[in-house]
Amino acid sequence: MLRKSLLAGGLTLAWAGLAMGAVSAEKAAQLGKNLTLVGAEKAGNKEGTIPEYTGGISKSPANYTHKGWRPDPFEGEKPLYTISAKNMAQYNDKLSEGIKAMLKKYPTFRLDVYKTHRSAAYPKYVTDNTVKAATHAKTTGGGLSFTGAHGGLPFPIPNDGYEAMWNHLLHYNGLAFEIRYKAYTVDSSGRITMQADGNVTQEYPYYDPAKPDTKDFYALKDLFVGPARRVGEAVLIIDPIDFTTSQRKGWQYLPGQRRTKLAPELSFDTPSSLFGGQTTWDDLFLFSGSLERYNFKIVGKKEMYIPYNEYKMLYWTDHEKDLLKANHINPDIVRWELHRVWVVEATLKPGKRHLYNRQVFYLDEDTWAASLADKYDGRGQLYRVGMNYITQQYDVPCPFPDSFSITDLVTNSYAINALPTKGQKGILYHNKPFPPKDSTADSLAGSGIR
Repeated sequence: MLRKSLLAGGLTLAWAGLAMGAVSAEKAAQLGKNLTLVGAEKAGNKEGTIPEYTGGISKSPANYTHKGWRPDPFEGEKPLYTISAKNMAQYNDKLSEGIKAMLKKYPTFRLDVYKTHRSAAYPKYVTDNTVKAATHAKTTGGGLSFTGAHGGLPFPIPNDGYEAMWNHLLHYNGLAFEIRYKAYTVDSSGRITMQADGNVTQEYPYYDPAKPDTKDFYALKDLFVGPARRVGEAVLIIDPIDFTTSQRKGWQYLPGQRRTKLAPELSFDTPSSLFGGQTTWDDLFLFSGSLERYNFKIVGKKEMYIPYNEYKMLYWTDHEKDLLKANHINPDIVRWELHRVWVVEATLKPGKRHLYNRQVFYLDEDTWAASLADKYDGRGQLYRVGMNYITQQYDVPCPFPDSFSITDLVTNSYAINALPTKGQKGILYHNKPFPPKDSTADSLAGSGIR
């Protein structure tokens, strides 16, 4: 059914070769010409509703004075039109199955569609390394690791679903950043529960020019200052480049026990404590961690309505009750745009276990981040819907695709993560990595004691 809807919507078939490996010099020569330097189609669509890529936003607006709390460069724009349950049929080919389900189930849910801005931009060293990787990077271990790339998107012209998902896992999000954030769950009645109030740092050693031989691509350290029941807790996660020889390393500090413990359960479909157990750990950013439990396949490429340039929502300064409504986020605050996405289908491997039997990811062509995800249960029924609220952090420059929500269609509840705390520092980026001692189990214990 998915393939039929994609074809009906003007599907652009991806490279269908099964080989895992670098592309030819001839194909790579498209980068910077008809493809952008990270592999997106440079041209707009024939209708003019998706514009040509002209470099994105790499300079701060004149009113940007407080680092970390970014003003909306598109403030004042009005929706072009609205998609609701009443008129969704005319936009059917550009809606994910999850969004269709939410439009049908929740009468108050709608999509306010704005002018499309291809705002993603990157530092030159990232695009230079991406072009280099195109003819050198190869996946190994059945897609569970890769070689031949550092400091850029490894597969700007992907051959298969594993390569596309590695681009998602390695989406450029700066070298290192910190954020004081809150995470919430909202039940079917609209009751809001703050599940986490934390100071989180994230680091991407894969993008560090000083670490060409790094064995890890990602590190997250989260120190909780609220709610009261969680004060003093801390979590550390480190993901390796080679999942065939190593696994996600996780540690957790619990103040009641006064010790740091190894926590391998902070992965796959273990219910995540960040969201009161309403999401899995690999639901982070719509998908995180090892690719080992699924077969990944590129279904194709298509135009789709996705959340984008979500400055108003991400930097919401009013009370959370005005943002978080029953069943979904307040549609007055969410901006939707028409973009091209790679459609990647993940099917559970025989003999593997996971809460989701199948997942479909929609990777934005300009950022490579998953913008939407449809997650199906063991019966094959649509279970949860993921949305990623992408913004361009123009002062870095880099896209920020870390604020996301997971909607449960069974319980009619949802969880949302990474909302900067009002009045705090916002999202601060660093040109240098954090000291190595900050990413150790010992540092976790020292930081978490209350």
